[in-house]
Amino acid sequence: MSTPPAEPSPAERYAAARRRAEVDRSELGQFRELLGFPLDEFQVDACQALERGSGVLVAAPTGAGKTVVGEFAVHLALAAGRKAFYTTPIKALSNQKYSDLVRRYGADRVGLLTGDTTINGDAPVVVMTTEVLRNMLYAGSTTLQGLGFVVMDEVHYLADRFRGPVWEEVIIHLTDDVQLVSLSATVSNAEEFGDWLATVRGDTTVVVSEHRPVPLGQHVLVRGDLLDLYAGHVDPTAPGVDPPINPDLTHLLRRSNREEVGQPRRGPRDRGGRPRPGGGRPGGGRPTPRFAVVDALDRDGLLPAIVFIFSRAGCQGAVQQCLAAGVRLTTPAEVSQIRQIVEERCAAVPPEDLDVLGYWEFSDALQRGVAAHHAGMLPLFKETVEDLFSRGLVKVVFATETLALGINMPARSVVMEKLVKWDGSNHVDVTPGEYTQLTGRAGRRGIDTEGHAVVVAHPGLDPVQLAGLASKRLYPLRSSFRPTYNMAVNLVAQVGRDRAREVLETSFAQFQADRGVVGLARQAQGHAEALEGYARAMVCHQGDFAEYAGLRRQITAREKDLTRAEASARRAEVARTLEGLRVGDVLEIPVGRRSGHAVVIDPGGDAGFDGPKPTVLTVDRQVRKLTVADVGTGVRTVGFLRVPKGFTARVPAARRDLAAALRSAVGAGSGPTRKDRPKGDRRAAQDDAEIAALRRQLRAHPCHSCPDREEHARWAERWARLAGEHDALVARIAGRTGSIAAVFDRICDILLRLGYLSTTTDDAGRAALQVTDDGRWLRRLYAENDLLLAECLRRGVFDELDAPGLAAAVSTLVYRSRRDDQGEPRIPGGPNSRLGVALDACVRAWSELDDLETAHKVETIQPLDAGLVEAVHRWAAGRSLDAVLKGSELSAGDFVRWCKQVIDVLDQVSQAAPHQRLRETARQAVDALRHGVVAYSSV
Repeated sequence: MSTPPAEPSPAERYAAARRRAEVDRSELGQFRELLGFPLDEFQVDACQALERGSGVLVAAPTGAGKTVVGEFAVHLALAAGRKAFYTTPIKALSNQKYSDLVRRYGADRVGLLTGDTTINGDAPVVVMTTEVLRNMLYAGSTTLQGLGFVVMDEVHYLADRFRGPVWEEVIIHLTDDVQLVSLSATVSNAEEFGDWLATVRGDTTVVVSEHRPVPLGQHVLVRGDLLDLYAGHVDPTAPGVDPPINPDLTHLLRRSNREEVGQPRRGPRDRGGRPRPGGGRPGGGRPTPRFAVVDALDRDGLLPAIVFIFSRAGCQGAVQQCLAAGVRLTTPAEVSQIRQIVEERCAAVPPEDLDVLGYWEFSDALQRGVAAHHAGMLPLFKETVEDLFSRGLVKVVFATETLALGINMPARSVVMEKLVKWDGSNHVDVTPGEYTQLTGRAGRRGIDTEGHAVVVAHPGLDPVQLAGLASKRLYPLRSSFRPTYNMAVNLVAQVGRDRAREVLETSFAQFQADRGVVGLARQAQGHAEALEGYARAMVCHQGDFAEYAGLRRQITAREKDLTRAEASARRAEVARTLEGLRVGDVLEIPVGRRSGHAVVIDPGGDAGFDGPKPTVLTVDRQVRKLTVADVGTGVRTVGFLRVPKGFTARVPAARRDLAAALRSAVGAGSGPTRKDRPKGDRRAAQDDAEIAALRRQLRAHPCHSCPDREEHARWAERWARLAGEHDALVARIAGRTGSIAAVFDRICDILLRLGYLSTTTDDAGRAALQVTDDGRWLRRLYAENDLLLAECLRRGVFDELDAPGLAAAVSTLVYRSRRDDQGEPRIPGGPNSRLGVALDACVRAWSELDDLETAHKVETIQPLDAGLVEAVHRWAAGRSLDAVLKGSELSAGDFVRWCKQVIDVLDQVSQAAPHQRLRETARQAVDALRHGVVAYSSV
């Protein structure tokens, strides 16, 4: 039985009363009166530190109320007659925070700067993206005068691979009299980050809170039933290490996984008990259908919910499944309200674009209380979803993990379909930090008594692994800082080379590198000891086994090379079967999901390495784009069918009639399709002279006849694998000390070679660097491919282009395809047009810079990507959205997002180009892109 807490003594009560009186008389006391709700202890601690003049780092869970501390910094700035900048990593979050502050302080005292939006930029409180503040610092903007506070929301974003360095640049370059408020998700190395902030910014108070204001329950959805993850006696808010699992959950998961695949399934039912189309009984090896997940959440009172699906197509597909299953989560009154809000918000969309954007399906889903949210959506549509969800009108949002960043969309429950995601190159497990970040949205403060994290049962789900994710708080903050060419010329211009090196050595990246060397050295020592042991274990009394093992590795490597070459040749052979097709050719597709017969409706243009990608109509009326991966050993032309003039695949009746003609032409199930021909990878290896020579050496080696050969070989393989890891580790250690400054030196060497910097002597006669005329306008180029853009401007690559051509050319420096198999892009006007010649010159510039970087051991230049050229050119030339997206795999949302990034770079060109004519063309290109859906302002 616990002992009741002792009553405070009179002295303690008096001291507490004095503290309350001091707070009431302070700025914090006045700020509290504006809030209308009590502050948590961590918020009070952070705000008091701010009022004392300290910088603060606040690390707390999503939804804990960190932004209150940032808002108090704004309050302090206004009270002291100074400026406050509130920075965020993304425009959507800046827009949201701008609206919040306008409601509190009025539109006349709050501004917004996000690159493409400028509102009241000289206001005492300005919300901005972090890049805008970085650019101000380098430009010495007069807007910085009187700046007293900078709030950096989502500061853990400095770990982002591409944009993270901007946060460190800002932190390093802000003047000492600016108080910095850093707001972060819960990170496991907050104290380390705080130590660095204290080093570069001075007095910094670290406030860490792991307390969630709304407790979070952990559940698994199995067969439509929600089961607790932990055993009944475990506190889900503090499960401890290796918490026991709910035995009922373990039993049900095992039973489900043992079920036979062929067991009869009871079809899904709607709320009235009527059978629903599609799907089967969830459980075991079969994932629960998404509409059944929604039904279960609705039944258990767990809506509104965010369902995280790590795929854009998966999010859209989930919405379609719910609509097809008849899901409706809204009342008639809510439907009317939703319709009105959607129509008001989307009034700016040109009517002719509504069909292209899928507006009617989008609106219908919203009216049923269901929506998707991902980066491929039109920004306007995403913001509409956010608005309706925050009002409680949309009940379920199927989202990718991009929703986890900052935007205020709390829910009663968060659902995760799987614990594996695609990271761009591989399927990887969700980390404990990612799980915490994603599920952190569950539980609405002031509304819910508990939030709920739900994982849908799926094949391979291990409840012990899930408990490990849910109970750990491992989310270390790792710097991604690296010097860039733009940073180098700006630093040299402001403080000179020597001082610039000192500045860079104060980065968080260098701070972590210096601290990490000790641990790496200890790891390398362990490697060395293990390597000695492996070497002893593979000693052979008959000869040098390391030499023998080396021969085996050479043979394996050569065989892999031959296999890759053979696969490449087969792919090229298959690609050739897609060349030379005509509209109307009837194809036989041998294998795969698209096997059978189809008629060509678009040959697919010029062939790239993978051949053209013809568009075909199948016998079941499906329109498909064929790629090498779809056609097995290649297609065969088996006939010809006249395609009506003016045929368009968007007309259902036209598809139906042509498919009927195709079925008639080929006959029902006509003709056996070919099977894949066996290919002789082994035969290629047997015929290879190099492998034959290596095998002769292998057989002649003394160790080949050793009776313990394979035992030695196992140790040799372990030795080789560990030796590779050890060499890489030693190289990392060698590059750690002074690593950031060393990269800066190599970047300066490249800039010297190209003439953006030059050598001079200072007053003491020592060698120094100065920025040349070319370098002065490189200072204004902040694009990721800053040096390549500068070279294109300096060489006059863009001088002869018109506005659409310039926009299209700049897109190659910005765009990154989501897939590698996009095929050969089409260049408006062809390769000999002005645009084609300019793009060829861009490629030459890129190739030369890539060689220069390789020689200097630097890696910053990104390859060019022409996948957006045709779409941007069409849009800048005034074509409709339908014409722009036709034949492209771009979504409308992606197109708008990339256009805005192209506009950002064109804005820089309009300021930095070496002559007036090109600056004017850049301004015209900006205007040409800013129309229709691209012009919509989200504020």
